[in-house]
Amino acid sequence: MADIIQLLPEYLANQIAAGEVVQRPASAVKELLENAVDAGATQVQLIVKDAGKQLVQVVDNGAGMSPTDARMSLERHATSKIRTTDDLFRIRTLGFRGEALASIAAVAQLELRTKQRDQDTGSLLLVEGSQISSQQPVACPDGTSIAVKNLFFNVPARRNFLKSNAVEMRHILDEFQHVALANPNISFSLFQNDLEVFNLPAGKLSQRIVSLLGNGYKEQLAQVEEVTPFIAVRGFIGKPESAKKSRGDQFFFVNNRFIRSAYLNHAVLAAYEGLLPKDTHPFYVLFLELDPKTIDINVHPTKTEIKFEDEKTVYAIVRAAVKQSLGLHNMAPSLDFDGNVNFAPIQPLRLSGAEKNPFAQDFQPDALASAASRAASTPAPREKGDKSVRPEAFERQLPPRPTEQAKRDLEDFYKSLSQLSVPDVEHEATAVGVPVPSAAALVAAQPTDDEAGRPAKPIASEVPAPAPTPAPPAFASNAAPAAVATSPELPLRESSTGPGNKVLQLHQQYLLVPVKSGVMLIDQVAARERILFEQYAQSLERENSASQTLLFPRTVTFTPQDFAILREVEEALKALGFRFSDFGKYTIAVEGIPTDVPARDEKELLEGLIEQFRNHAGPVKLDRREQMARVLARRVATSAAGARLSELEMTALVDKLFACSVPNYTPDGRRTLVLLELSQVQDFFRRP
Repeated sequence: MADIIQLLPEYLANQIAAGEVVQRPASAVKELLENAVDAGATQVQLIVKDAGKQLVQVVDNGAGMSPTDARMSLERHATSKIRTTDDLFRIRTLGFRGEALASIAAVAQLELRTKQRDQDTGSLLLVEGSQISSQQPVACPDGTSIAVKNLFFNVPARRNFLKSNAVEMRHILDEFQHVALANPNISFSLFQNDLEVFNLPAGKLSQRIVSLLGNGYKEQLAQVEEVTPFIAVRGFIGKPESAKKSRGDQFFFVNNRFIRSAYLNHAVLAAYEGLLPKDTHPFYVLFLELDPKTIDINVHPTKTEIKFEDEKTVYAIVRAAVKQSLGLHNMAPSLDFDGNVNFAPIQPLRLSGAEKNPFAQDFQPDALASAASRAASTPAPREKGDKSVRPEAFERQLPPRPTEQAKRDLEDFYKSLSQLSVPDVEHEATAVGVPVPSAAALVAAQPTDDEAGRPAKPIASEVPAPAPTPAPPAFASNAAPAAVATSPELPLRESSTGPGNKVLQLHQQYLLVPVKSGVMLIDQVAARERILFEQYAQSLERENSASQTLLFPRTVTFTPQDFAILREVEEALKALGFRFSDFGKYTIAVEGIPTDVPARDEKELLEGLIEQFRNHAGPVKLDRREQMARVLARRVATSAAGARLSELEMTALVDKLFACSVPNYTPDGRRTLVLLELSQVQDFFRRP
């Protein structure tokens, strides 16, 4: 039998490695930016075209490479940072595996220009699909410039799996943000399609945070610093009132490398316990410095997940550092053990003239009497009949008396109120069959005292009880009087549960509906979510949903990542009824919201939608419009959780639910109702 095992060709092995290292344009951005930082650059420029699909270029003024090093950097497992096995356990640099450039060159057209500071000329390498087509000397500035063109040009299947430009640009912004935050001493700039997105000068970490995330953080930063022999924690956290519905602005760096850690995030949240509003997330940028031997950074190919040798200690120190910062900046309740909390400091009295201090040791009572008499003899404006002593030092300016014109205006106002039209209550009540006695009949029915002419207290035995009015059927669509207004988003329908069955609300969470076969238990939040989802889905099909215009447009500023998501879902939001326009950098002016969305803070609403859209994950890939309809339906339905509903609203909710195409489940598969058969109810009361 012939041998069947053979070595893979170099280009195929590089493409397999690229599948692990280069997943999207943002992967190339991350590797190239990290190489520029490791090269000792003080200025780094990122140029992106077509969200990285056409071009990703990183230009730095770092150390540069010799012609031989430039050629070797494109080989697999070639690195300048690892020499022995021990080096793997004390890594402090970013890129070190030696696969980045080789993997990128395997799936793109790469152009590399580099020059060392002590050399007169640099080198130019042209690579296409792992094949070096040209290497020649060239005049170029100090440092390195790497341009990655037409990513996945030779792997069309991988290119077809790339997302829209808005999604890919959001991932690029994430990677750029991570490297820029970790290195505030380096100036960074970002150009997208020849437009400057960021220009970040070198400076302090606080300045870098404000430049990246917006001026809104300028007054919200609290410094964190805790140094122990085992670990050092430094950085900034946000005040509790600046917490957002989205959790995007949360960053952990271990030895200047960005990581993701749910364990450490829990430590920060534990420090904020009792200070955050419900469903909000704090901002933080925290840097952890510890011995590289105590961590393992090779858990994930992108090196964003690491393992700690002593996780519990790291957790405790991070939690304590954040809690201490909250206390030092008066953002958490604390006790002052130095001062006497039972007595407030007494301010000395300021007397005018030659009066003595009444709290002085040589004070005599007649001194205060003489001071009072002199103050009383001084004319001062005071109310009529006010006999209190008012020294000049303690006189307060009284508000001016109203003028005669103001009095006349007030009288005219009350006269205009008496001329307002009053609804004809008698006519409306008579229209629904309820007799209303006239005002004269009501006065005549009251017994009066013969001497004073004042109405006397009625005696229970003498006052006839009003005749009971028949209650309208629970599910009749025309049973509501005209004067009773129902919720606009839940119009009444003819119920499928039958007339005469009254809906009951249980703990403001569930509805009990009697049916022929037993009793039905409905989750009112889940039912509302199903109803709203179908309404929004119909609006998206029409592509012209109704919108309620705000009296004054309200501006909302987002972070670059959230703004990229907003651009991604802009079409779906406008189809649902949102109306907004650009109003500066990463800022929009909200002019209208969907009609059935309750009034709320528009910034909080949009941030919540973006957060849910970002974290929405289902087993099936959904259309973006359907996904936004789900997100908005859940957002609006959850906001009404725990609401007390009137009988008409409960009836309408049940009717609308059974009018849905799929009333039994929410869009994500949760049950909206449970039916208890009469036999099941009877089983609860039978003897065991």
